[in-house]
This record gives sequence, structure tokens and C-alpha cells, in this order.
Amino acid sequence: MTDRRSVVTGQGSTTAAYTGVDWLVLVTTSLIWGASFLLIAEGLESLDPRVIAWTRLILGAGVLALFARARRRIEPGDRAQIVVVGLASAGLPAILFAVAEESVSSAVAGMLVSATPIATVVLAVVLTRSWPRGPQRWGLMIGFIGVVLMALPNLSGTNAAPLGIALVIIAVFSYGLGNNMYPPLQQKYGAMAVMMWAQTAAALLMTPLGLTGLSSSEWELQPVVAVVVLGIFGTGFARAIHVALVGRVGPSRGAIAGYTIPVIALLFGVLVRDETVAPIQVIAVGIAVAGAWLVSRREAGSQPSDAPS
Repeated sequence: MTDRRSVVTGQGSTTAAYTGVDWLVLVTTSLIWGASFLLIAEGLESLDPRVIAWTRLILGAGVLALFARARRRIEPGDRAQIVVVGLASAGLPAILFAVAEESVSSAVAGMLVSATPIATVVLAVVLTRSWPRGPQRWGLMIGFIGVVLMALPNLSGTNAAPLGIALVIIAVFSYGLGNNMYPPLQQKYGAMAVMMWAQTAAALLMTPLGLTGLSSSEWELQPVVAVVVLGIFGTGFARAIHVALVGRVGPSRGAIAGYTIPVIALLFGVLVRDETVAPIQVIAVGIAVAGAWLVSRREAGSQPSDAPS
């Protein structure tokens, strides 16, 4: 039986070290989301950022709705939380990343997502007054150093894009809020239902914004295909399996995909779009990955548990 505390405080259903399945989920979401920044950049070649954000929400919710478990009814008392989750984890980041990538490269945007675990923990401290212990604390500190080193080259000089960097950081904290809200909802309704209804709500609320971007968009094949793939896999499937992971291992440890996504984003940006990154940013990715490994360890002072989620 799931620990009652996890339903109230947003804790995961287990404090044990990552299992093989957990690592598989982490790698899968990292691959998909790492490529997402490339897909956003491709979409921006002819589509307005507002259209990209709105379309990916519609596609994400639509593909999840094909599964019966995703159509599970949400109780009235939880619907406001579902709306907040939709805006925090899908709606707001979708538009912020699309606008940010008009001034920062897909590689840099992807690398900055490594701040997500930090944002998740900061918000968890505010919400639950509980600070990670042992290796998790060291891992977060090491990861933060990596984030700072990644951002520095884009805060000054010829490659400066402070507004784009600021938009990504806001999106990262929005993801952090979503990570903290997932566990109790996921443990009650399942990941697919949470994200299908959350993305549906976000898509409906963003419809006016999306419609205003239609006139400034050109529906060229390659950008459209990129956004379709982004919506189905990045916004739909990847977000659902990520929510399942967070519900199991908790917000702080589930958020470490933010430390592995930059590796993929960096490779795609450099190899596919010929983007350039500073040598220090490559070193920073390695530092962030080291932090991810420490965060994934069993929580200090806890006993192994594996309650079903």
C-alpha cells in the first residue's frame, strides 16, 4: 500500500536506489527531450512560437487520450490541481522554450534544463520544509555548479542572450513546480490520466494565444513534421512516463532527467544544426551528469521500500 505521507506531501512511493526500469525510463525521456530542443528549433523555421506551443499540447493530450486508462475521471476536488499541473509542466514551458530558442541555440536551451533538479528541490524545500540528505545533497550542489558553468558563456559577450536565458530559467522552475505536484496525483489516478487531462486543460487555456499565431506561420512540411513528432513523443508519451517515474522515486530524484537531457541536446545541436558551444560548457555537462548519479542513490537514513504506484 502507498504510504499515506506520499499522498499528502508529494513524496515518492520508494526511497530505494534506481532500478533497471527506472534507469530505462530516465534514458528514454532524456533521448526524447534532448531531441525536443532540436525539434523546436526546426519548427521555428516557419511556425510562430505560439502555434508550436499550442499544437504540441493538442497532440500530446490527443495521443494519450487514445488509451482507456488516460481517460479516467478526475474527482472535482483535484481538478484545480490538474489545471495548475497542465500550465506548470506543459503550457508555460512550451511557449517559453519556443520564444527562448529565437535567441539562444537549441543546445544551450537543452543544457540549461539541467537546472530542473535544483529548481525542484528549492520548491520542495519551500513546500515541505524538507532538505535532501547525504548523496542527494552533494549531487544537487555538484549539478548546480554544472548549470552555472553552462550558462556563463551566454550571459555576456557576443553570444549574450540574457532574455532567452531568463525565459528558460522560468520554464525550469515551472517544471520544478510540476515535479512537486505529480506524486499525489499520479499515485491516485496514474500518470497517463494526470497528463492527458493536464495537457487538455493547458491546450484549452492556450487556444486564444495559439490562434493569434496562425497568421504569422507558414505550414512548411519539415517544420510541421518536427512539431508533430515533438507533440506526440515529447509532450505526450515522454511526459507521461516521466510522471510515473516521479510518482515512484519522488520529485527530487525523478527530476534528474534534467542532468542527462543536456548531453543529448548538445549532441543534436552540434551534429544536426552545426551549433557551437564553449569548451567549458562541455565540461559542465560532465559535472552535471556526475551530480545526477549521486542524486539517484538511495536517500540517506531510509529503508528500502517499493510500494506500488
